[in-house]
Amino acid sequence: MSLVRDTRARVASHLVGRERELELTLAAVAAGRDIVLEGPPGTSKTTMLKAITSEWGIPLLFVEGNADLTPAKLVGHHNPARVLREDYSADNFVPGPLVEAMRDGGFLYIEEFNRAPEDTLNTLLTAMADRSISIPRVGTIVAAPTFRVIASMNPYDNVGTTRLSTSVHDRLNRLAVDYQDAAAERGIVSLRTATARNEGTGLGSRLIADAVAVTRATRGHPDVRQGSSVRGAIDCVLVALQLGELRGIDAAGAGGNARGGDVDAEQAYRELVYDAMVVSLSGRIHLDEAIEATPEQVLREIWEDHFILEPAAAAPG
Repeated sequence: MSLVRDTRARVASHLVGRERELELTLAAVAAGRDIVLEGPPGTSKTTMLKAITSEWGIPLLFVEGNADLTPAKLVGHHNPARVLREDYSADNFVPGPLVEAMRDGGFLYIEEFNRAPEDTLNTLLTAMADRSISIPRVGTIVAAPTFRVIASMNPYDNVGTTRLSTSVHDRLNRLAVDYQDAAAERGIVSLRTATARNEGTGLGSRLIADAVAVTRATRGHPDVRQGSSVRGAIDCVLVALQLGELRGIDAAGAGGNARGGDVDAEQAYRELVYDAMVVSLSGRIHLDEAIEATPEQVLREIWEDHFILEPAAAAPG
């Protein structure tokens, strides 16, 4: 087995799904290329990069792209106090994340890449093209072989973003990373909530299925511009487990639907899920600006579709 294939097998053990995205990303960085991962939040981009860099034993340096990310913050600066005493020199230069990543052979991971100012992004051009940059009074920094620039962008969010230049696009590979399917998201939520469920009330498996279903429904609702990532489903389960503990709702009150069972217990479970939805999802969904509804109203509609309309449609007769 080749080194890259061996790496893929070990990195895959840290992820739920994402086999294709992992394979393509690993192929790009193993080929010495820089890449932009384009997709909504909560789609395992960071998890995947952490697993790759951990496997390779190299640093992963995070940078948040925003209007305050200046070239000096990215590249580095001279210590002002020492400059006053000693004048400019290589010794009083404080390296920024770009220089650190180049020297240490790490991945420079710039989140919200298209929110950074154009002149800051242009600072990366030489580093990506020549694998080196020249800094006045410091000299030329040559990148270690494993240095990569990894960028991420959210295609659903255009507020406060800038259009990337052709020069930047020309130096980056691109991979679209979308939401995973329902089965993979249930696997992620199960993994991330395992400890809490083992210590909780036993609501586990049904809560996971319901939390993933309502979270995924936020992405297709006509009034929602951007729905919640799987992080919303994780928090929904964790909050619901604590609410169940507070309200005395356990697995016996969450078994199946109300037909032939305890109607009051079933209703208590459903209201438990709605209240957990309000806490975990209302801040994660972004409504269309023309809609007058509140996040709570939209979530109530999603809740009714899932717990009332869908079970009723599936009932015999």
